[in-house]
Amino acid sequence: MADRTELLESALDSMQEGVALIGMGGEIAFWNQAAEATTGYAAIEVMGRPLPRGLEPLAPECDFRNHRTESARGMLVRARHKLGPEMQMMARLFLLRDGLGERIGAAVIFHPAESLDALPHGARGDSEEMSASQAEIEEHLRSEFEDCSGGGLPFGVLWVKVDQAESLHKSHGAAACDAMFEKFQHALATGLRPSEILGRWGDDEFLIISHERTPEMLHAHARVLVGLARTADFKWWGDRVSLTVSIGAAQASETRNETLAQLLKRAQRAMESSMRAGGNCATCAQGVQSCLRS
Repeated sequence: MADRTELLESALDSMQEGVALIGMGGEIAFWNQAAEATTGYAAIEVMGRPLPRGLEPLAPECDFRNHRTESARGMLVRARHKLGPEMQMMARLFLLRDGLGERIGAAVIFHPAESLDALPHGARGDSEEMSASQAEIEEHLRSEFEDCSGGGLPFGVLWVKVDQAESLHKSHGAAACDAMFEKFQHALATGLRPSEILGRWGDDEFLIISHERTPEMLHAHARVLVGLARTADFKWWGDRVSLTVSIGAAQASETRNETLAQLLKRAQRAMESSMRAGGNCATCAQGVQSCLRS
């Protein structure tokens, strides 16, 4: 039967993220297969040695006796592959302690930041129009996020889902949904600021790029749009459908170390919270919620 060390090494080797266990002297005690694939350095090249030159940013404070803080939330760093190319990496650093609480080293868990750049979308259909809409707004998202990160205009996103879309599709078909989305999009656009951008982000979801200055202002704006969506009553072959939306709001922050994908995931989770609350609701990613009821 395998001992605990073998089981631990096997478990760490199965992880998709790179894992390095570093002793108190800064020497590498374990280097998993994902670390090899990510950095180009085989375990046999690094074991018992400090992090190779170019990979030091993964653990910027290797003097663990004087280590001040852990970075369990993750830090975005620039490291260098063995073959030379520079890589953006997301790294987390955890101090390791023995049974008496004494520090014995650290664990560094890392992966390429590019894997975080796969932006979450709503459910996507196969239409070229949908793909074009998502590609266009994604280009705007990346540009606005980069500008905000460089000290430009405040930036936030509103993830909008039409609550009645699924039931309307089942009862009246895709043509009815498309007609409803056109009317809904027109109604919503009347409440947008001149600088805001609205686009389809999924079969029944939309994304709004906003420049409200604070999370509170972004949330208040989302509440207004929730109320505005109610004015977009839709009729299809004599049947009247009252529309409501679930909105998730997330504001980018220079003090928050996150990628664009993580910002969008916060907005998506906030939108899902609005849905769980029954829809017709706006939820801020910071946890502030406001629901409008009939």
